[in-house]
Amino acid sequence: MGSPTDAARLVALRLPATPEALEVMQRSWAGGDALLPLPAAAPDEVVAGILAALRPAVLRGDDGDVSLPDPVPVAADTALVVTTSGTTGPPKGVELTHQALTAAVGASLDRLESAPGDRWLCCLPLHHVAGILVLLRAWQAGTEPIVHAGFDPAEVGSADAATHIALVPTMLHRLLDARVDVGRFRRVLVGGAKPGRRLRERAGGAGAPVTVSYGMTETCGGCVYDGVPLDGVEVRVDADGCIAIRGPVVMRRYRGRPDLTAAVLDADGWLRTADLGRWTDDGRLEVLGRGDDVIVTGGEKVAAGQLAALLCAHPRVADAAVVGRADLEWGERVVAYCVAADPLDPPTLEELRDFVAAQAPRHAPPRELRLVDDLP
Repeated sequence: MGSPTDAARLVALRLPATPEALEVMQRSWAGGDALLPLPAAAPDEVVAGILAALRPAVLRGDDGDVSLPDPVPVAADTALVVTTSGTTGPPKGVELTHQALTAAVGASLDRLESAPGDRWLCCLPLHHVAGILVLLRAWQAGTEPIVHAGFDPAEVGSADAATHIALVPTMLHRLLDARVDVGRFRRVLVGGAKPGRRLRERAGGAGAPVTVSYGMTETCGGCVYDGVPLDGVEVRVDADGCIAIRGPVVMRRYRGRPDLTAAVLDADGWLRTADLGRWTDDGRLEVLGRGDDVIVTGGEKVAAGQLAALLCAHPRVADAAVVGRADLEWGERVVAYCVAADPLDPPTLEELRDFVAAQAPRHAPPRELRLVDDLP
């Protein structure tokens, strides 16, 4: 993806999702800079928190570059610092090298048997590694990506030139509901969460050539396709059932967090995940779920404990717990169990969603509220 010789700057990008985004990335890398993609539509307070935690040198937006105070340089071969975190608290910055991205893109295209002229449609956010990888696959394949500003089933349905698309399960569910012809794609790459059996059956019935990917930001996105690791990627399941991954796609570190890095990445290069898995009889990796309290809803992560603590800060909530419940559309639905401070005047779902939305990413608010007298 590039070969900077003396990259000292981390440049934060706050740009809308357009085909020109890839050109901006290419020019930045050619100039020797690493990139920190930001959610373009996020509130200024959220962006400010990311900048304070990850300390880039420059903020680049539609109005040009703005120098930032107290920057921290990056290693010369760093390509991206991608944020990943729960619902609240400082974000983690995953440092990905040019070598890791090149390995991830090449292995992906090889496994998907990419052919000349393949056109990738990107409707995933460009501050997520999955969206960035769509652009880089198109670049490697020598074609111009089709980039949508957001996800809209009607727009996807009218993108006749696209041959490949990457989605989270919620998107695939909505395309099927909208009766979009998903069978016309040569490949539908689904990641971010495990699609349920009913969704796979619906997609198969519609003729969609689905490949299910498993991975995370720390592995440059999906590195296991349909249960089989990509070339160069090693996977093991430890005695406690947790999945560990090693290979050229694995991150270098969490930016500025040696403690977090040491907790998941050992001296031999094995990245220990919080996901539980097992090997099937035919030698494929089956992901069983999370080993921690993270709920994956619509391809986004919600930390249940952190969200519960945020709900408890509401004046009408005495206690709260958050769980994920299986949901056909979202993969997991975020459900809040709350004890009202005043049982005669309990909080409503709408006011709790508004309260959370003002302080956390838009995917964090609960979608269901259960009022209980106490928590077990």
